Amino acid sequence: MAGGRAGDGTGGAGSPSDASRDAVESIGTTLDERTTCGELVAFMCRRFCETAAVDLLSTDVAAGRHTPDPEFTRTATAGRTRLLTPARGPRPLSVRALDEGRPVAASIDLSGRTPRQVMAAPLLAHGRLYGVLLAVRQGAPFTEGDVAGTHHAAGLAAAHLGHSREHASLRGTVLDLQRALLAAPGRPHPNLDLATRYLPAGGGSLVGGDWFETVRLHFGRTLLVVGDVMGHGLDAAVDMNAYRSMLRYVASTDLPPHRVLRRLDTAVAEDGTRRPATCLLVRVDPARGIAVIAGAGHLPPVVFAGDGSGELLPLPVGPPLGTGVGGYQQVVRRLSPDDTLVMFTDGLVERRGEDIDASLERLATLRLPPGAGVDALLDQVLTALDARHAEDDVAVLAARIHPRHHPA
Repeated sequence: MAGGRAGDGTGGAGSPSDASRDAVESIGTTLDERTTCGELVAFMCRRFCETAAVDLLSTDVAAGRHTPDPEFTRTATAGRTRLLTPARGPRPLSVRALDEGRPVAASIDLSGRTPRQVMAAPLLAHGRLYGVLLAVRQGAPFTEGDVAGTHHAAGLAAAHLGHSREHASLRGTVLDLQRALLAAPGRPHPNLDLATRYLPAGGGSLVGGDWFETVRLHFGRTLLVVGDVMGHGLDAAVDMNAYRSMLRYVASTDLPPHRVLRRLDTAVAEDGTRRPATCLLVRVDPARGIAVIAGAGHLPPVVFAGDGSGELLPLPVGPPLGTGVGGYQQVVRRLSPDDTLVMFTDGLVERRGEDIDASLERLATLRLPPGAGVDALLDQVLTALDARHAEDDVAVLAARIHPRHHPA
């Protein structure tokens, strides 16, 4: 019988169905490996043993493959950990569990003291072994019900570990793709100083479709672009690349920014397969000292003056790209060689539960040290807004007119 109080050496409390329900509800609540292992050992101590530990393999291996000397890393423990001797647990029992693909139990007699009952269960799911679960208690041997419950819990945790690693692999693929796409934006004319940053959000969310671009135009002008494809994951990153390619093509016709947006909106709406996206275009003409700005559902840029003060530029808000609605407008702003234009995606400023106007105000009211270069100024903005802990991806572009020095 597997009844009794948790931790009394006679098995876990409740029926097998209660234990199964407890396992399903409490193990694998996140995609974090350590959290899953911690939930597994906590469950074991509630139900079947006095102490438990998870030893993960350095790399997962195929089931049925003999592992004579596996490398373990102890990832989680719970309960009366002094019973876990030696520190890594009984390795032969762990190796047997891995090789046989099932829980293995043994009684360890410690010179007349109350024997310890030890069980090693493989973390096995979908043909992959991720490690071993160790369960130890004093007193009565583990029952068939205890073994079955432990096997179920270990398999459940292993499935979640597999999902976690698949998720991490996919996220790594998307990050690599996005970094590759953002690694080489077009080069602006030398009359413009430029700095860019891309910071993927932390936590479990997949990266999104944030991007930036620069396109050289005639007469020393440069088109600066920041965009954000709605959603996250590989599809958003692929759509981001499509938007970027279309933008380069349309911008090469040297249309004004609001007409570039109109062309993009029409093309995406007619295609019908791309996700909507927001976009901000700024065409900078250093010779005339002006910037022509147009936006498609995107947040407006900020200009930091030479004294370090900021100003949020008023901008008509057009619909996102891909709606087919159009109706984009542009505004003109003068820029001096002391002004730094900062364009960004919403991850830089948005905070959970905060009105977007308050978020933008926090950015615009920053007082930055005067005289900083474009790279240094951008780093100061990211630090001031704690962008490295943002809840969403952050793409930022800063530009400043490079003054032309004439010989005396």
